[in-house]
Amino acid sequence: MNNKTIILTGDRPTGPLHLGHYVGSLRQRAILQHDYQQFILVADLQGLTDNGSTPQKIRDNIPEVLADYLAAGIDPSLTTICLQSALPALAELTALYMNIVTVARVERNPTVKNEIAQKGFARSLPVGFLVYPISQAADITAFKAEVVPVGDDQLPMIEQTNEIVHKMNSLLPVPVLSHCKALLSETSRLPGIDGNAKMSKSLGNTLLLSASEKAIHHAVSAMYTDPNHLKVSDPGQIDGNMVFTYLDAFHPDKAKVAEMKAHYQRGGLGDRACKNELEMCLQELIAPMRERRATYIQDKGMLMAMLKTGSEQAHEVTQQTLREVKQGLGLPVF
Repeated sequence: MNNKTIILTGDRPTGPLHLGHYVGSLRQRAILQHDYQQFILVADLQGLTDNGSTPQKIRDNIPEVLADYLAAGIDPSLTTICLQSALPALAELTALYMNIVTVARVERNPTVKNEIAQKGFARSLPVGFLVYPISQAADITAFKAEVVPVGDDQLPMIEQTNEIVHKMNSLLPVPVLSHCKALLSETSRLPGIDGNAKMSKSLGNTLLLSASEKAIHHAVSAMYTDPNHLKVSDPGQIDGNMVFTYLDAFHPDKAKVAEMKAHYQRGGLGDRACKNELEMCLQELIAPMRERRATYIQDKGMLMAMLKTGSEQAHEVTQQTLREVKQGLGLPVF
């Protein structure tokens, strides 16, 4: 019997993954898979909540995301990678949970409110998008995940999941569902290369894990620094300076970054020197992932076979949870 703590993470396949995904969760997943029972969910159904009229976008990006996983160090022999739409228990649990959550509670969820505003839905808001916190709760509880690595913007989702767990368990003769806790990374939210509060595919301010040398150079060269740092000799500000934000997130030598910060603040260190250091760091990080990814994406058959195997393994886990919930509610289980 596997007594390892269960972790669930996932991504919507709306495009290839970027540095925000890497620093927010992917890097952590590659480490955690050695000591935890880890499931990664390719959330295609949730991807459709705001792409319902363009399903080919979701379909086409599933292998892209899988290639990114492997390139970033996810090992399918250690981590079960599965597809949301291949696990019917998730949809059924979502339907059950929807009966114990009010519309007002979902609308109060800060993450949902922010994304609705960002996407400009107004009255054209798809119902699926409004209730995706309930779908996420179904995902987490179906696997009985105890730990969920997330960015700090997703903390309201964990809170709502635990509310659903408490309410549903109170309706059952014995508790079935597990409460979960968030696991934040050191850099839980990476700003976009344009300085926007978050790196996001929908905002077009990302740097992909498959970025070319030229794309990396262009992105770093265009990064916002301190507009008042006009001469190398001028003291500079590091707060809000994207170059130092990225150096903090990605540079392996923290002592060197601390020394650069002090030098920049007292004057004598130019923006170009800082950007050169950051570019070298990012080129070294992305190049091997880009090369591995280029190999994996050539064999989409292998990627989809891997996903099918993982989904079959996850199917048994999630169906068992559904059976326990339905039995507890007194619903027939055939």
